[in-house]
Amino acid sequence: MDEQTEMAVDGEAITRLDTGVAHIARVYDYLLGGKDNFASDRVAAGELVKVLPSIVPAVRGCRAFLIRVVRYLAAEAGIRQFLDIGTGLPTANNTHETAQQAAPDSRVVYVDNDPLVLVHARALLTSSPEGKTAYLDADLRDPGKILKEAAEALDFSRPVAVMLVGVLHCIPDDGDPWAIVNQIMAAVPPGSYLVVGAPASDVQAEAEKGAAGLNARLAEPVTFRSRGQIARFLDGLEILEPGVVQYPHWRPDPGAEPVPDTPAWCAVARKN
Repeated sequence: MDEQTEMAVDGEAITRLDTGVAHIARVYDYLLGGKDNFASDRVAAGELVKVLPSIVPAVRGCRAFLIRVVRYLAAEAGIRQFLDIGTGLPTANNTHETAQQAAPDSRVVYVDNDPLVLVHARALLTSSPEGKTAYLDADLRDPGKILKEAAEALDFSRPVAVMLVGVLHCIPDDGDPWAIVNQIMAAVPPGSYLVVGAPASDVQAEAEKGAAGLNARLAEPVTFRSRGQIARFLDGLEILEPGVVQYPHWRPDPGAEPVPDTPAWCAVARKN
Protein backbone atom coordinates (compact mmCIF):
# COMPACT_ATOMS: atom_id res chain seq x y z
CA MET A 1 0.00 0.00 0.00
CA ASP A 2 1.66 3.24 -1.12
CA GLU A 3 1.35 6.49 0.85
CA GLN A 4 -1.34 7.97 -1.41
CA THR A 5 -3.47 4.84 -1.15
CA GLU A 6 -2.98 4.76 2.61
CA MET A 7 -4.26 8.34 2.92
CA ALA A 8 -7.30 7.58 0.76
CA VAL A 9 -8.13 4.46 2.78
CA ASP A 10 -7.71 6.30 6.08
CA GLY A 11 -9.89 9.17 4.86
CA GLU A 12 -12.67 6.83 3.72
CA ALA A 13 -12.59 4.96 7.02
CA ILE A 14 -12.72 8.15 9.07
CA THR A 15 -15.82 9.36 7.19
CA ARG A 16 -17.56 6.11 8.16
CA LEU A 17 -16.60 6.43 11.80
CA ASP A 18 -19.44 7.23 14.22
CA THR A 19 -17.81 7.95 17.56
CA GLY A 20 -21.13 8.58 19.28
CA VAL A 21 -22.27 4.96 19.08
CA ALA A 22 -20.38 2.06 20.65
CA HIS A 23 -18.84 -0.63 18.44
CA ILE A 24 -18.00 -4.08 19.78
CA ALA A 25 -14.39 -4.03 18.47
CA ARG A 26 -13.70 -0.81 20.37
CA VAL A 27 -15.52 -2.05 23.50
CA TYR A 28 -13.22 -5.08 23.45
CA ASP A 29 -10.22 -2.82 22.93
CA TYR A 30 -11.16 -0.92 26.08
CA LEU A 31 -11.68 -4.13 28.08
CA LEU A 32 -8.25 -5.29 26.93
CA GLY A 33 -6.72 -2.08 28.25
CA GLY A 34 -6.28 -0.50 24.81
CA LYS A 35 -6.51 3.18 23.88
CA ASP A 36 -8.32 3.00 20.53
CA ASN A 37 -11.83 3.64 21.82
CA PHE A 38 -14.23 6.50 22.45
CA ALA A 39 -16.44 7.66 25.30
CA SER A 40 -19.43 5.75 23.90
CA ASP A 41 -17.39 2.52 23.90
CA ARG A 42 -16.15 3.08 27.45
CA VAL A 43 -19.67 3.75 28.73
CA ALA A 44 -20.98 0.58 27.08
CA ALA A 45 -18.09 -1.44 28.47
CA GLY A 46 -18.60 0.00 31.94
CA GLU A 47 -22.28 -0.89 31.97
CA LEU A 48 -21.48 -4.45 30.87
CA VAL A 49 -18.82 -4.87 33.56
CA LYS A 50 -21.28 -3.73 36.24
CA VAL A 51 -23.64 -6.55 35.34
CA LEU A 52 -21.09 -9.14 34.24
CA PRO A 53 -17.70 -8.39 35.85
CA SER A 54 -16.29 -11.71 34.63
CA ILE A 55 -16.42 -10.36 31.06
CA VAL A 56 -13.03 -8.70 31.63
CA PRO A 57 -11.14 -11.96 32.28
CA ALA A 58 -13.21 -13.54 29.49
CA VAL A 59 -12.06 -10.97 26.93
CA ARG A 60 -8.47 -11.26 28.08
CA GLY A 61 -8.81 -15.03 28.09
CA CYS A 62 -9.98 -14.78 24.49
CA ARG A 63 -6.75 -13.08 23.47
CA ALA A 64 -4.64 -15.62 25.37
CA PHE A 65 -6.57 -18.48 23.72
CA LEU A 66 -5.95 -17.01 20.27
CA ILE A 67 -2.21 -16.86 20.95
CA ARG A 68 -2.12 -20.46 22.19
CA VAL A 69 -4.13 -21.84 19.31
CA VAL A 70 -2.18 -19.99 16.60
CA ARG A 71 1.06 -21.18 18.17
CA TYR A 72 -0.28 -24.76 18.17
CA LEU A 73 -1.51 -24.60 14.57
CA ALA A 74 1.74 -23.14 13.24
CA ALA A 75 4.25 -25.05 15.37
CA GLU A 76 2.53 -28.42 15.77
CA ALA A 77 -0.21 -28.80 13.17
CA GLY A 78 1.89 -27.47 10.29
CA ILE A 79 -0.60 -24.78 9.22
CA ARG A 80 0.92 -21.97 7.17
CA GLN A 81 -2.21 -20.05 6.16
CA PHE A 82 -4.60 -18.16 8.45
CA LEU A 83 -7.87 -16.39 7.61
CA ASP A 84 -8.59 -14.26 10.67
CA ILE A 85 -12.15 -12.88 10.42
CA GLY A 86 -13.25 -10.27 12.95
CA THR A 87 -9.70 -9.21 13.62
CA GLY A 88 -10.42 -6.37 15.98
CA LEU A 89 -7.98 -3.61 16.80
CA PRO A 90 -4.27 -4.48 16.75
CA THR A 91 -2.77 -5.44 20.08
CA ALA A 92 0.24 -7.43 21.26
CA ASN A 93 0.86 -10.85 19.70
CA ASN A 94 -1.49 -10.56 16.75
CA THR A 95 -2.13 -13.65 14.63
CA HIS A 96 0.64 -12.96 12.11
CA GLU A 97 3.20 -12.21 14.81
CA THR A 98 2.45 -15.42 16.69
CA ALA A 99 2.27 -17.56 13.55
CA GLN A 100 5.41 -16.14 11.97
CA GLN A 101 7.35 -16.49 15.18
CA ALA A 102 6.74 -20.24 14.94
CA ALA A 103 6.81 -20.46 11.13
CA PRO A 104 8.20 -17.39 9.32
CA ASP A 105 6.60 -18.39 6.00
CA SER A 106 3.05 -18.15 7.41
CA ARG A 107 0.53 -16.15 5.38
CA VAL A 108 -2.24 -14.28 7.20
CA VAL A 109 -5.31 -12.46 5.87
CA TYR A 110 -7.15 -10.25 8.35
CA VAL A 111 -10.81 -9.33 7.86
CA ASP A 112 -12.84 -6.69 9.69
CA ASN A 113 -15.49 -4.08 8.94
CA ASP A 114 -14.89 -1.54 11.72
CA PRO A 115 -13.62 1.74 10.22
CA LEU A 116 -11.23 2.28 13.12
CA VAL A 117 -9.68 -1.14 12.52
CA LEU A 118 -9.21 -0.11 8.88
CA VAL A 119 -7.39 3.05 10.00
CA HIS A 120 -5.02 0.84 11.98
CA ALA A 121 -4.70 -1.79 9.24
CA ARG A 122 -1.09 -0.90 8.48
CA ALA A 123 -0.11 -2.25 11.90
CA LEU A 124 -1.50 -5.59 10.73
CA LEU A 125 0.30 -5.53 7.39
CA THR A 126 3.82 -6.05 8.70
CA SER A 127 5.27 -9.44 7.91
CA SER A 128 8.36 -11.56 8.04
CA PRO A 129 10.24 -11.51 4.71
CA GLU A 130 9.27 -15.15 4.09
CA GLY A 131 5.57 -14.70 4.86
CA LYS A 132 2.74 -12.38 3.89
CA THR A 133 -0.07 -10.43 5.55
CA ALA A 134 -3.08 -8.75 3.98
CA TYR A 135 -6.16 -6.90 5.25
CA LEU A 136 -9.72 -7.01 3.86
CA ASP A 137 -12.39 -4.46 4.67
CA ALA A 138 -15.27 -6.94 4.64
CA ASP A 139 -18.14 -8.32 6.70
CA LEU A 140 -18.56 -11.93 7.84
CA ARG A 141 -22.08 -11.73 6.41
CA ASP A 142 -20.50 -11.67 2.93
CA PRO A 143 -18.41 -14.85 2.88
CA GLY A 144 -18.30 -14.86 -0.92
CA LYS A 145 -16.44 -11.55 -0.97
CA ILE A 146 -14.08 -12.70 1.78
CA LEU A 147 -13.20 -15.93 0.01
CA LYS A 148 -12.72 -14.23 -3.36
CA GLU A 149 -10.47 -11.47 -2.07
CA ALA A 150 -8.57 -13.67 0.40
CA ALA A 151 -7.62 -15.94 -2.52
CA GLU A 152 -5.26 -13.21 -3.71
CA ALA A 153 -3.03 -13.95 -0.70
CA LEU A 154 -4.00 -17.49 0.30
CA ASP A 155 -3.89 -20.72 -1.69
CA PHE A 156 -7.22 -22.43 -1.06
CA SER A 157 -5.90 -25.71 -2.45
CA ARG A 158 -3.78 -25.94 0.71
CA PRO A 159 -4.99 -26.11 4.35
CA VAL A 160 -6.16 -22.89 5.97
CA ALA A 161 -6.95 -22.09 9.60
CA VAL A 162 -10.23 -20.16 9.67
CA MET A 163 -10.19 -17.99 12.80
CA LEU A 164 -13.61 -16.88 14.09
CA VAL A 165 -12.66 -15.69 17.56
CA GLY A 166 -14.81 -12.91 19.00
CA VAL A 167 -16.95 -12.32 15.90
CA LEU A 168 -19.72 -14.93 15.65
CA HIS A 169 -21.79 -13.15 18.28
CA CYS A 170 -22.04 -10.18 15.89
CA ILE A 171 -24.47 -12.15 13.71
CA PRO A 172 -27.92 -12.89 15.22
CA ASP A 173 -29.55 -16.29 14.92
CA ASP A 174 -31.84 -15.08 12.15
CA GLY A 175 -28.73 -14.21 10.12
CA ASP A 176 -27.86 -17.94 10.21
CA PRO A 177 -24.19 -17.73 11.15
CA TRP A 178 -24.02 -21.53 10.96
CA ALA A 179 -24.70 -21.43 7.21
CA ILE A 180 -22.04 -18.73 6.79
CA VAL A 181 -19.44 -20.85 8.59
CA ASN A 182 -20.44 -23.89 6.54
CA GLN A 183 -19.92 -21.90 3.32
CA ILE A 184 -16.45 -20.83 4.39
CA MET A 185 -15.42 -24.30 5.52
CA ALA A 186 -16.73 -25.82 2.26
CA ALA A 187 -14.22 -23.62 0.41
CA VAL A 188 -11.14 -24.87 2.29
CA PRO A 189 -9.55 -28.29 1.72
CA PRO A 190 -9.19 -31.25 4.09
CA GLY A 191 -6.53 -30.59 6.68
CA SER A 192 -7.91 -27.12 7.36
CA TYR A 193 -8.99 -25.99 10.82
CA LEU A 194 -11.86 -23.98 12.27
CA VAL A 195 -11.25 -21.97 15.44
CA VAL A 196 -14.26 -20.49 17.23
CA GLY A 197 -14.66 -18.42 20.36
CA ALA A 198 -17.75 -16.50 21.50
CA PRO A 199 -19.53 -15.15 24.59
CA ALA A 200 -21.61 -17.71 26.47
CA SER A 201 -25.25 -17.42 27.45
CA ASP A 202 -25.23 -20.42 29.76
CA VAL A 203 -22.20 -20.08 32.04
CA GLN A 204 -23.41 -17.31 34.33
CA ALA A 205 -26.94 -16.19 35.11
CA GLU A 206 -26.12 -12.53 34.51
CA ALA A 207 -25.09 -13.11 30.87
CA GLU A 208 -28.51 -12.42 29.36
CA LYS A 209 -28.93 -9.17 31.30
CA GLY A 210 -25.39 -8.13 30.40
CA ALA A 211 -25.97 -8.76 26.69
CA ALA A 212 -29.23 -6.80 26.75
CA GLY A 213 -27.60 -3.81 28.42
CA LEU A 214 -24.69 -3.86 25.98
CA ASN A 215 -27.02 -4.12 22.98
CA ALA A 216 -28.87 -1.01 24.10
CA ARG A 217 -25.70 0.97 23.40
CA LEU A 218 -24.16 -0.82 20.41
CA ALA A 219 -24.59 0.13 16.77
CA GLU A 220 -25.23 -3.56 16.05
CA PRO A 221 -26.48 -6.05 18.67
CA VAL A 222 -24.55 -9.09 19.82
CA THR A 223 -25.87 -12.57 20.58
CA PHE A 224 -24.46 -14.65 23.42
CA ARG A 225 -24.84 -18.41 22.77
CA SER A 226 -24.99 -21.71 24.63
CA ARG A 227 -22.39 -24.45 24.48
CA GLY A 228 -24.67 -26.47 22.22
CA GLN A 229 -25.11 -23.59 19.80
CA ILE A 230 -21.35 -23.12 19.59
CA ALA A 231 -20.89 -26.86 19.01
CA ARG A 232 -23.20 -26.58 15.96
CA PHE A 233 -20.52 -24.58 14.17
CA LEU A 234 -18.30 -27.66 14.35
CA ASP A 235 -20.76 -30.14 12.83
CA GLY A 236 -19.00 -32.51 10.43
CA LEU A 237 -15.55 -31.61 11.72
CA GLU A 238 -13.17 -33.46 14.05
CA ILE A 239 -13.19 -31.55 17.33
CA LEU A 240 -9.78 -31.46 18.99
CA GLU A 241 -9.40 -32.20 22.68
CA PRO A 242 -10.49 -30.85 25.11
CA GLY A 243 -13.62 -30.05 23.07
CA VAL A 244 -15.91 -27.07 23.57
CA VAL A 245 -14.60 -25.40 26.73
CA GLN A 246 -14.12 -22.00 28.32
CA TYR A 247 -11.10 -20.07 27.11
CA PRO A 248 -8.73 -20.81 30.02
CA HIS A 249 -9.36 -24.56 29.69
CA TRP A 250 -8.26 -24.96 26.08
CA ARG A 251 -4.76 -26.41 26.45
CA PRO A 252 -3.53 -23.94 29.07
CA ASP A 253 0.17 -23.23 29.23
CA PRO A 254 2.05 -25.37 31.76
CA GLY A 255 1.99 -23.78 35.17
CA ALA A 256 -0.84 -21.40 34.27
CA GLU A 257 -2.79 -20.10 37.25
CA PRO A 258 -6.31 -21.54 37.66
CA VAL A 259 -8.96 -19.15 36.32
CA PRO A 260 -12.58 -18.91 37.50
CA ASP A 261 -15.42 -19.65 35.10
CA THR A 262 -15.60 -17.10 32.30
CA PRO A 263 -18.72 -16.50 30.17
CA ALA A 264 -17.36 -17.72 26.83
CA TRP A 265 -16.94 -20.93 24.82
CA CYS A 266 -14.17 -21.89 22.42
CA ALA A 267 -13.09 -24.88 20.35
CA VAL A 268 -10.79 -25.99 17.54
CA ALA A 269 -11.81 -28.54 14.90
CA ARG A 270 -10.19 -30.14 11.85
CA LYS A 271 -11.72 -30.77 8.45
CA ASN A 272 -10.91 -34.34 7.36
